[in-house]
Amino acid sequence: MQDGIIIKGNGRGLVAEIDMNGYPDYSEMFNDLIGRLSKGKKFYKGISLAITIDLNMITEKDLIHLQENLKEKIGISEIILNAKEEKNNEIENNKIFSGIYEGKTKFLRKTVRGGQCISYNGNIVIIGDINSGSEVKATGNIIVLGSIKGTVFAGSNGNDKAIIAAFSLQPEILKIANRIAMSPDSEKPTYPEVAKIKDGMITVEPYLANKYIY
Repeated sequence: MQDGIIIKGNGRGLVAEIDMNGYPDYSEMFNDLIGRLSKGKKFYKGISLAITIDLNMITEKDLIHLQENLKEKIGISEIILNAKEEKNNEIENNKIFSGIYEGKTKFLRKTVRGGQCISYNGNIVIIGDINSGSEVKATGNIIVLGSIKGTVFAGSNGNDKAIIAAFSLQPEILKIANRIAMSPDSEKPTYPEVAKIKDGMITVEPYLANKYIY
């Protein structure tokens, strides 16, 4: 079922456009993608692959599985996930914030526990933790006066200026606009950090006063 995937080459590597509507489930798409890339496996080792896909039609577990297998089976060195733009009314008043201060802000004085999902059309400030297995999603910024160990998605309507900040940043999945990253297995720092998009990629830096004022 090759109509659901278009693979192109560019100066920096490969680009794969995936239409999940062309597949009954994730497994069918995965097998098709791996099968097609396997044909040119010897040419693809060490290159980057940019994937455009509707992230609403694929689970976080599937994303991790996809990235791990592309690296292991095909030898892809870098995988960039871009959210496919879909017209929908998921978020009320779907207006993209232009900076880090604009818009409404929701304050939560509690810990977000595993299994809980919080979504807000604006900024979210949590005085507490985001536990493993939970999800927090905002069209603006996500600021946590505690630790992040679950899934966090800032700038969910395309705001690539959004930031994610926490006293302890150890997310399972971290997304800003149409970029996605996972927490490394290395030792976690003991100081506050800020995640933002820089040069087209999510970067995590130590928090420094006055540095993140745009």
